[in-house]
Amino acid sequence: MKYLFLPLSLLFFFCTSRVPNHAKVADPALPSKVLDLTNWKITLPISTRPDGVADDIKQPQLNTYTNPEYFFTNKKGDGVCFKAHVDGATTKGSNFPRSELREMIDNGKDNADWSSSSGTHTLFIDQAVTHLPDVRDQIVIGQIHNADEYIIFFRLEHKRLLVSVNHGGTFTLDDNYHLGTRFNVKFVVNNNETQCYYNGDLKYTYKGSYSGAYFKAGAYVQSSCKGKKTTPGELCTAYGEVEIYNVWVKHE
Repeated sequence: MKYLFLPLSLLFFFCTSRVPNHAKVADPALPSKVLDLTNWKITLPISTRPDGVADDIKQPQLNTYTNPEYFFTNKKGDGVCFKAHVDGATTKGSNFPRSELREMIDNGKDNADWSSSSGTHTLFIDQAVTHLPDVRDQIVIGQIHNADEYIIFFRLEHKRLLVSVNHGGTFTLDDNYHLGTRFNVKFVVNNNETQCYYNGDLKYTYKGSYSGAYFKAGAYVQSSCKGKKTTPGELCTAYGEVEIYNVWVKHE
């Protein structure tokens, strides 16, 4: 009988090649590898503060930060998921939770603060809404804010994608939006006019002046299972989620 002797190196190849692919675990990509987060901070629906107010993650920590529940890259690695449960921590001025970026300046050191009457200010978001709360199925997905209140925002209500003006009306962008559909929106602010674009087309122009302004982008649910604005029947497991594939701001 003849015996076959194999080199040790070849035996090692055969053994290691039988290790299943699922056993090889790679480190998850950071959101900062997908989106440029240099001049942003994020507010999360969680709190580590004694007063229970929602946590902010600022630069430079944001560059190396991810949260597997509320702020993480999607499975394809081409987008960042922003998720907020309706029982999450909130900011002082809101009854609703959010996983949302807030515009900053100077590499994230200071709050952005600009005026509609000076210069041109642009926010672009390429995104998809992937989940809504069960009962009050509404979410804000991009907005302009000042020191006291929102000025204007993009929002999804059930299947109606719209623009809403504070102390004003609403304008429908799409009355039959399907969850998971990718789209883009854009604000362009100049000479006290705020132009609202949907998939590259100008859909609405708001005429009004404001100052102390900044942009926001992410998932800001409009429902809660607790507190002053509890939605009757909304379970605390309900949540909203948005995937953002690209977001950028320009000031000229």
